[in-house]
Amino acid sequence: MTNHWTDIKNADLVLIMGGNAAEAHPCGFKWVTEAKAHNKARLLVVDPRFTRSASVADYYAPIRTGTDIAFLGGLISYLIENGKYQKEYVEHYTDAAFIVKEGFGFEDGLFNGYDAEKRTYPDKSSWGYELGEDGFAKVDPTLQHPRCVFNLMKQHYSRYTPDVVSNICGTPKDMMLKVWAEIAETSAPGKVMTIMYALGWTQHSVGAQMIRTGAMVQLLLGNIGMPGGGMNALRGHSNIQGLTDLGLLSNSLPGYLTLAMDAEQDYPAYIAKRASKPLRPGQLSYWQNYGKFHVSLMKAWFGKAATAENNWCYDWLPKLDVPGYDVLRYFDLMYQGKVNGYFCQGFNPIASFPNKAKVGGALAKLKWLVVMDPLATETSEFWRNAGDFNNVDTKAIQTTVFRLPVTCFAEEDGSIVNSGRWLQWHWKGAQPPGEARTDIAIMSGLYHRLRAMYAKDGGKFPDPILGLDWSYKVPDEPSPEELAMEYNGKALADLVDPKTNLLLAKAGEQLPGFALLRDDGSTASGCWIFSGSWTQLGNQMARRDNSDPYAMGQTLGWAWAWPANRRILYNRASADVSGKPWDPEKKRLVWWNGKAWGGTDVPDYKPDVPPEAGMNPFIMNPEGVARFFAVDKMAEGPFPEHYEPFETPIGINPLHKDNPKATSNPAARVFKNDMELFGTAKEFPYAATTYRLTEHFHFWTKHCRLNAITQPEQFVEIGEVLAKELGIVAGDRVKVSSNRGYIKAVAVVTKRIRPLQVNGQTVHHVGIPLHWGFSGVARNGYLTNTLTPFVGDGNTQTPEFKSFLVNVEKIAGGEA
Repeated sequence: MTNHWTDIKNADLVLIMGGNAAEAHPCGFKWVTEAKAHNKARLLVVDPRFTRSASVADYYAPIRTGTDIAFLGGLISYLIENGKYQKEYVEHYTDAAFIVKEGFGFEDGLFNGYDAEKRTYPDKSSWGYELGEDGFAKVDPTLQHPRCVFNLMKQHYSRYTPDVVSNICGTPKDMMLKVWAEIAETSAPGKVMTIMYALGWTQHSVGAQMIRTGAMVQLLLGNIGMPGGGMNALRGHSNIQGLTDLGLLSNSLPGYLTLAMDAEQDYPAYIAKRASKPLRPGQLSYWQNYGKFHVSLMKAWFGKAATAENNWCYDWLPKLDVPGYDVLRYFDLMYQGKVNGYFCQGFNPIASFPNKAKVGGALAKLKWLVVMDPLATETSEFWRNAGDFNNVDTKAIQTTVFRLPVTCFAEEDGSIVNSGRWLQWHWKGAQPPGEARTDIAIMSGLYHRLRAMYAKDGGKFPDPILGLDWSYKVPDEPSPEELAMEYNGKALADLVDPKTNLLLAKAGEQLPGFALLRDDGSTASGCWIFSGSWTQLGNQMARRDNSDPYAMGQTLGWAWAWPANRRILYNRASADVSGKPWDPEKKRLVWWNGKAWGGTDVPDYKPDVPPEAGMNPFIMNPEGVARFFAVDKMAEGPFPEHYEPFETPIGINPLHKDNPKATSNPAARVFKNDMELFGTAKEFPYAATTYRLTEHFHFWTKHCRLNAITQPEQFVEIGEVLAKELGIVAGDRVKVSSNRGYIKAVAVVTKRIRPLQVNGQTVHHVGIPLHWGFSGVARNGYLTNTLTPFVGDGNTQTPEFKSFLVNVEKIAGGEA
């Protein structure tokens, strides 16, 4: 979230799209009701289903799953054509005025530089700004240049007329225009909309571009950096934010630093590539500090072994031969028999990853599988023949499975990072049962045994194992407190301000924040964005002061938010060029007081830089401004474009009827033989989407009898019109099939899903909840991901769970 849950109360308009906050985030949804009750905010919901969020909305509009870019692209065109954008904000705080290189182009659904055989854009050299002789980007403040970003964006989305968008999305034109008109009103400087989205945007083959399009809308409206505004990703688990923060993705290091590729063997070049230089005179690009963050991380990991002479152990880090070993790539390798063993720690891939048949087949080819989880999962029992729910030939599975019971979060101390980037410390509530041990104890035990083996027997590359710094008080099980302090960071030598000669921190002291990190080996920090969470003043995450002196909901004394306890990112943009809040009465966040930046939040800006200095708010970008044009960062192109799901119910992309290469995401990676497993509308005519239920928490609550009672049996949701066509009534058992398998469930016939008219044909949706499976005390059911396709987002590789094709058949005689 650029903002946070409590801040939603400051919104004038709330748009829920790509999520269902009332059902999937019922506690956080309180702040939407606060905005409606006390701020007279209106709530708009755009969703394929009439959800619980829609039931309390001021207005609801239906949309075909997978077409959100078309809906939002049309909105962008509507805002520009009607002058409903925050002109001063757009001109000063975005790249609208930047001039794009002359070679950039877009034709027949593809940007220039496409290689159809490789399904990628290997040449993105023209996807950038035109630079002057001084090395800075050229700009046209008048926005008249034909290749300035604003005009290219205007041209790109001019094709997205209301008629075209309605034809793609199935949203009735009058309903769509009503939503657009309400959103347009928040272009006024004193009006703010917040966008709340979740996996309904993330889990598509164009998911990252859906989110980008939403961000572009918010930038046009001037709603990024504003209280009550922002792009707010609603996490589906209490610590998913912490997962990405700490670099648990295959190509990441803690604090959103990145692993090097094989070709990047030169350490100074690795740092220089990431420490981006400003593209405008006088601009600060905060990634210029990349070297400080990286060296401090290496000192936290390798201690005295990391020196300037060995490039801070850079050679000890793995280098990537491909951009990332995401779950789809890894399980494809496993399916090919190229993986011997797999550690599965805290998740359930056979239920969570697409195409259960492929995932189960991959697990069956392992030599060993280690599952670390508080509860028995389907993955730990993937080998078990559970009848039709998991029909396998157990004799053909040679995998040895080790189940290691671990504690759950309530059985240990530690911190959790919520959707709003708040690090909140929690305390142990109970002793773990049986032989359960903490993840820390298990991983520490593995490390010590590996180190002893390397020390005794040697190995091809023992240095990273033997050189790892492990100076914890209890080496066999470091405490959460020690780890939290390590993430924060400490001074390894006295830190002196070179300008004033004042002592900033003594050797051994906890750092007050990331501003003191150095690249000379004098500081250590396990995650630079967490620096400030455990200082010399103690555990800031444990604070519980909810005072709110400005009544803005920032509550800076409650817990601690990264970075720097800042609650709203890019909050310098909440004030105009002169430093005055756009809305000085109701939306005061940060402002220039004549000497420094201050306000109700920690300024996301150098506190002593006056407005007249010309530095722009988005200091994490070298331009200093937010991007409508994504330069070369996105796989599919600098502007989001509508592409159909890989399983499309209409068979073509209405925007590019004559170019089949542009039907679905042309830059999404598809593995060998998976393309053949995509279904067609002829055999599987209905658009399916998955979703969560309030009564269930992922797959855990199958082990809780009370939750099993509240949702006693697996069901699928179909509309009344489709049910009538198929001769299905409520309570009938149905078989739902895709080209990868089938599930059986009870039919819930509902008014909440209505047919949509799309490209001259009727499209029906089928809603399929998650959660059921063949483990736990709940009544057994089928794994929903039996149905979903093995393809992911072109950038993040997140699987496309929200748009795929199925067929629905009534089961004769109600057989199980």
